[in-house]
Parts: sequence; structure tokens; C-alpha cells
Amino acid sequence: MQSRAFKADVMLLIVAAIWGSGFVAQRDAMSHMGPFAFTAIRYAIGSAMLALLLLSPVRRRAINKRTILAGSLLGVVMATAASAQQIGIVTTTASRAGFITGLYVLGVPAIGLLFGQKSHLGHLFGAVLAAVGLWLLAGDLSGGVNTGDLWVMLCAALWAVHVVLVAYLVPKADAIGLALVQFVVVMIFASVMVGLAQVGSLDPIGLGESLSWAGVVDAKWSVLYSGIFAIGIAFTLQIIAQKDAPASHAAVLMSLEAVFAAVFGVLILSEQLSPGELMGCGLMFGGMLLSQLWPHKRTPAEKAELRDPVR
Repeated sequence: MQSRAFKADVMLLIVAAIWGSGFVAQRDAMSHMGPFAFTAIRYAIGSAMLALLLLSPVRRRAINKRTILAGSLLGVVMATAASAQQIGIVTTTASRAGFITGLYVLGVPAIGLLFGQKSHLGHLFGAVLAAVGLWLLAGDLSGGVNTGDLWVMLCAALWAVHVVLVAYLVPKADAIGLALVQFVVVMIFASVMVGLAQVGSLDPIGLGESLSWAGVVDAKWSVLYSGIFAIGIAFTLQIIAQKDAPASHAAVLMSLEAVFAAVFGVLILSEQLSPGELMGCGLMFGGMLLSQLWPHKRTPAEKAELRDPVR
């Protein structure tokens, strides 16, 4: 119970739960401000949290050149993925966008191979089960492929790249510093998008991006929850946890975000789950268990952990 792998799994489940509950906050905030304004503010909050943590006497860490370069790469991938999803949502449905985005769980094992990250059969079968469960949760996916779907497919591919990059880069840099640099890059990108959108002819996506002090005040609790928990805490926990969790395994656990979103939708928004959606939740949990419990040949790192589980 003291193993690093167990702690990593717990952190990734917390990440999924926070992201799932965060959909409620995102839905509320969109009634008061534009998506890039919301993104800029919540990443600013997350950046401030980690900056204070890094500057504290208890945990003072220098952000070196390697951390800046690695964090900037992660930030560019994350900002591009979020933008691709937002562009896609303009011309596709939310259910289709959610399903296609979640397919990153299938892309992580394939992309991970390019970085020398091996996956066992449990990871692969777990990812497939999670994808099927996600399909059942998504609801109405009718209609042919459109331009919006292609943009969201790009988003899914980039999220898969992001998960793999985190696993590749986090052993080479301080996790908190890595998260901070990533947040700052996304915040700057979103702020630029808001600035461009304020000039009508330069609105790059045509969303009619809006930002006002009154809107921020009206959405303050949603903004604070998303900034503190979904960004500051959850994304940082992801980076810390992926030090001890294979990328494919981490992707399956984080895909449970969809299950938690459904659960919080029922608890907070009084939404109802159909039998098919309940089955989808069950399949996604089954995928998680399969990924975790499938017998496999232990890596040298896992053998070392068994010899010294609390190191």
C-alpha cells in the first residue's frame, strides 16, 4: 500500500475525478465569458499557485533551462490541443467532441512506442474497453464526419502526445517547475487569442470571444474551482503521478474523467443516466482494472520497487 505505483494510481484517479467535476464549472463559466478568456484566467490562477509553492522556503526549486524547454514544449502541445478542440466544437456536437477527444486513450500506447515506452496487453485491452465504454457514454453520435470532427481528432492526437511527453520528460525535470512553465505558456497563448478576438477582423476562430469584469465576477466560483483544482492541482498531480505510472496505464485511469463527469452530472445537475450509459461506466472501470491487474513481466524498475517499496 506504500508503493509509489499505488500512490500514482490514487493521484491519477483524483485527477480524473477533479476533471470530471470540472465540467460543471466549465459549463457555468461559458454563460459569462468566452472560452479563451476562461482558459487564460484559470491558467493564470494555476500558475500563481505553483509560483507560490516554488518560492516557499519549504520547497524552493530552481527552474533551469531544461525545465523551461520541456515545460514550454508541453505548454505548446496543450494549448494547441485545447484550441483544436474549441475550433471543432463550433461545427460538431458536444457528444461527438467528447467521444473523439477521449480516444486519446487508444493513441497513447502507439505513440509511446516511438519514445521507447512499452505497454503490456492489459494496457491495450484496458484502453479498448475504456474506448467502448466512452462510446456508450457519449450518447448520440449520428451523422457523417465533418470538419469539426477532424479538428477534434487533431485534439485527441495531441492529448495522446501530451501524455506520452509527460512520461518522457518528467524524469528529466522538476515536476512542479515543469507544470508551472506549461501553465504559463497556455495562459499566454489564451491571452493572445482573447486579444485578437477583441479586434473583430482578427477573431481567429470566429467565436465572438468576450471578457468583462462583470462576467468574471458572475463566474467567480466556477473560475476559482477550475483554476485551483482542475488546473493548479489536477494537472500538477498528473505530472507527478506519471513519474511512476506508464503512459498507457495513466491514459486509461485519466479517461475515467468521463465517468466522473457523468456521476457529478447526476449529483449536481440532476441528470439521468440511461442503461447504456451505466454500462459504459462499467466498461470504463473494467478497463481500468484490466490495465492494473493484467499479469505481465515486471520491468527492472518494478522489481526494484518490490525490493524497496517506500523509496
